[in-house]
Amino acid sequence: MTTETLARKLGTTPHLSPLLMKARRLGLRGVDELCALAVQRGCRYYDLANESGVLREEPVLRMSSSASPTRELTNEELSIALLSICQPHSQHGIRVGAAMLGAEGNSASRCASLAIRERCEVVVRHVAECGKKVEPENGFWSDLLALLPETSPAPMDLLPHPTRFVAMTGYTRKGKGVVMQWIRPSAA
Repeated sequence: MTTETLARKLGTTPHLSPLLMKARRLGLRGVDELCALAVQRGCRYYDLANESGVLREEPVLRMSSSASPTRELTNEELSIALLSICQPHSQHGIRVGAAMLGAEGNSASRCASLAIRERCEVVVRHVAECGKKVEPENGFWSDLLALLPETSPAPMDLLPHPTRFVAMTGYTRKGKGVVMQWIRPSAA
């Protein structure tokens, strides 16, 4: 049984993704392994294997080949690979990809270039629009949106709601009030 790709759900066709071929050459065979690499890079919020909240010392992804995805796959590439329309549709994968897209030090021009090459502009645009709403002062989101072509929005139930990309609280030290913070990888 094959899982339906995000491309098919968007009403388009999947293509041969150079980025996913690179990930496969590095031993990353699917969304779960890409998510595990993101957790290794600091997306501990999405560590499904460790729901106790205790940080583990050992790596969540062990590579057997001499190629190292830690060195050879950038955070920009990892985020776009997770947001790729060629992947099986995975809300979790999209959420982890959004976190990696917002990683400190990512280049908006590199992310936009990869998104265009990988034909996932609609997904990246959705994430960037959500990011801009949550963090209007963060220039990365505005820069990224300016570099992406205009797209039709994805169907509302297909991509995660903006609140799925943030940590929220209903109470602060000042009392009742909503505080949202974009989920992104933390320093190791």
